[in-house]
Amino acid sequence: MNGIIEQDALRLTERLVLVALSDEELLLQYRDHGNRPAFEELVHRYEKELYGYLRNYLGDPEMAEDVFQQTFLQIYLKCDQFEPERKLRPWLYAVATNQAIDHQRRCGRHRMASLDRRIGKDEESDTGAFIELFDSPQRGPAEESEIHEQADEIRRAVNDLPEQTRQVVLLVYFQGLKYREAAQALGIPVGTVKSRIHGAIQKLGEVLTLARKFQ
Repeated sequence: MNGIIEQDALRLTERLVLVALSDEELLLQYRDHGNRPAFEELVHRYEKELYGYLRNYLGDPEMAEDVFQQTFLQIYLKCDQFEPERKLRPWLYAVATNQAIDHQRRCGRHRMASLDRRIGKDEESDTGAFIELFDSPQRGPAEESEIHEQADEIRRAVNDLPEQTRQVVLLVYFQGLKYREAAQALGIPVGTVKSRIHGAIQKLGEVLTLARKFQ
């Protein structure tokens, strides 16, 4: 009995140590020392977040699950390429985005983004939820109904954006990545991220203005 208790205590201690490590430290633990629990902790840490991104990007839960698994397979295979001075999160999103694009090409399917997921705004975020850009600060029932109609228009407009612009919108407004992180994930300058966001907001504002004319 004492042996079982000691084993349980050891596993708990190991788990607590892993939880305290950064993303980068977890990957390096696996890469440099073959610490498989460290890699499993990394997968667990990003399971909900990354799956949610892929589901938004691909518009299909099963496709998102497939690409999620493929993403971490690529991280597993390419962990030797990771540079310790880099942040893991942008690299992870870069791999996931590339895998999603490849999957779309193979399947020949289009995607529908969801605007339901809202990102909380904090002191380190560049922005809050995308739909909030078009919301009124105070709304009654009539205004709420109008917002739902606007959300439908925006959802369609997001999916009609050029692919490169849509990628930036999903990463920044849906996943809450900072402009710098989105730039790293997509391999583009921060200024390009900002200009694409500005263009997307302008385009979607035009969509809403046009929609109101026919109401």
